[in-house]
Amino acid sequence: MAAATRSCRPWGSLLGLIWLVSAAAASWDLTSLRCNFGSFCECDFRPDLQGLECDLAQHLAGQHLARSLVVKALKAFLQDPAPTKPLVLSLHGWTGTGKSYVSSLLAHYLFRDGLRSPHVHHFSPVIHFPHPSHMERYKKDLKSWVQGNLTVCSRSLFLFDEMDKLAPGLIEVLRPFLGSSWVVYGTNYRKAIFIFISNTGGEQINQVVLEAWRSRREREEIGLQELGPVISQAVLDNPHHGFWRSGIMEEHLLDVLVPFLPLQRHHVRHCVLNELAQLGLEPRDEVVQAVLDSTTFFPEDEQLFSSNGCKTVASRIAFFL
Repeated sequence: MAAATRSCRPWGSLLGLIWLVSAAAASWDLTSLRCNFGSFCECDFRPDLQGLECDLAQHLAGQHLARSLVVKALKAFLQDPAPTKPLVLSLHGWTGTGKSYVSSLLAHYLFRDGLRSPHVHHFSPVIHFPHPSHMERYKKDLKSWVQGNLTVCSRSLFLFDEMDKLAPGLIEVLRPFLGSSWVVYGTNYRKAIFIFISNTGGEQINQVVLEAWRSRREREEIGLQELGPVISQAVLDNPHHGFWRSGIMEEHLLDVLVPFLPLQRHHVRHCVLNELAQLGLEPRDEVVQAVLDSTTFFPEDEQLFSSNGCKTVASRIAFFL
């Protein structure tokens, strides 16, 4: 089904998310009504890959590899009218490098109502699974929730944030939904998208990028063939990660590991300029410099990477205005 083109908007990480949530209005029409009573329709799934590519190119700082991998995987998945398995992405990297930003963009450009869509499901360990002692109940509830929502609409997006804080054992209930069977529990789930987000592998990614910088290699030369194995090993070695002994990594149920590289000073500058534009303000050198001066960089000798990426840029700008 053709999607109405949405423009590439200059919305920042925090303020853009607030705008997205408040601006999306729930609307009832014949199509959405039919989606509630059958799996034959696409519900409010209205992919705009051109808009997504535009937004990623303009506003995702320093992530050539993540941008390329996400767009390529989405294009291949959406071009297949009958995929044999859902699309499963796992986003890895240091804090503030853009993982949550990308996941919110995906919701925005894949579903008409964005994050407000009833077919976008966001899970946080702290909010939804806070008590490890309740694991068996959580497993039952999660399985029922995924199965029930895929029965309502096969085009659903499931976001699992902070996987490195999720008690091991829970995610294993998703294994039947992530493989290449045609149906599970009587539900067609092959058109769903699952995204897992974690900081695990961030230190290993940082080390690869640091060594490349020391060797005078261009950042853009770093590829998945270098980063994929070290990320996989970091996940497999982490007993606190949600994938621990779940079988998901071992059975190769992840379609793409998406690395997010640490951000350097010029990337943080890019984030500051983006945020000022979102506020409707002209670039002010003194504000940009003040934010950069208040940002901590590491390692101690090189002072190369931002310790929290662009995560606190919005709040720092507010302080220096």
